[in-house]
Amino acid sequence: MNSREPTKSLGFLIVELARLMRRDFNARVSELGLTQAQWRALAHLSRMEGCKQVSLADHLEVKPITLTRLVDKLVESGWVERLPDPHDRRAMRLHLTNKARPLIRVMEAKALETRGKAVQGIREEEYRILFNSLKKMKENLMK
Repeated sequence: MNSREPTKSLGFLIVELARLMRRDFNARVSELGLTQAQWRALAHLSRMEGCKQVSLADHLEVKPITLTRLVDKLVESGWVERLPDPHDRRAMRLHLTNKARPLIRVMEAKALETRGKAVQGIREEEYRILFNSLKKMKENLMK
């Protein structure tokens, strides 16, 4: 557990795994014409429908100005719309368009393909233990 060798470090392994899963997913969705930043924004927005841009920027860990340019492109492409916040006239809420919804379903299917490839050869019980352990680690770090 306390190895100083990077390739035996849990953090190193998790970062490498995330990078490889993103790379595999990127290859699967490249035919959709989305950049990694765009599909990440759409994926988060599909789970946070109606959020403010600042909240989405926080989830994506980018600066609000960076997200503004990205959302501008998503709006121009017809995948996202900005609607006024009913409680704050200065704020806008982000919503997926009807054009984006089928795209989200395709992205979800591609994500399942990537996850299937990643967990190939891992028994269901092993997967449950791994998932629950990682979830507990996340909870510990969020305290």
